[in-house]
Amino acid sequence: MNNREILDEIRKLDSSQRRLISYEKLKNIMEQLSADEIVELSNIIGYPVFTRLCMGDLNHKFVLLQDGAAAIIVNEKEQILLQSRADRDKWGLPGGCQELGERFEDTIIREIKEETNFDVEEQDLELIGVISGDSRKNSYPNGDVVYNNTVLYCIRKYSGELKWDSESKDMRFFDIDNLPPNQNDRDLINVYIKSIRK
Repeated sequence: MNNREILDEIRKLDSSQRRLISYEKLKNIMEQLSADEIVELSNIIGYPVFTRLCMGDLNHKFVLLQDGAAAIIVNEKEQILLQSRADRDKWGLPGGCQELGERFEDTIIREIKEETNFDVEEQDLELIGVISGDSRKNSYPNGDVVYNNTVLYCIRKYSGELKWDSESKDMRFFDIDNLPPNQNDRDLINVYIKSIRK
């Protein structure tokens, strides 16, 4: 198989299958890839999982610093959209990790499309701020700890029908004064609330 065929085969795997790629197989694949193809492979697998796979048989938890973007999507009633993630019992904002070489604007537009099915134009992104530090500490179900540096956007103009994939159990718009108690992104939401109450 040539490099393109190898990358296409990995792209066809679902996320659980990608997590099971052995260190030896990954190492052998990467030895024949160019630098640009290694970046593409990381983006196919997902940077946090790719990083863990590159470490070999890592039988302990580890800490990762990652960049990403999140969105406060506001409807005509001034409610905000939250997603109930499938991997934990918490409500959070749509968003996710930045892929290697990706601008934050592209990250949030891609993540919104993947997670909500909404289409958003770059000119409709309103930058609220960059949130980092201890409030952005989180953990994955496997116990790995992550510190997120998150670029937060507000979006009031979008199109499409709300649909979600297997990453979410549910998605709903909530009144700001009636948010669910089990929130994953309380710090980001508080930054948004402060920005609109200035």
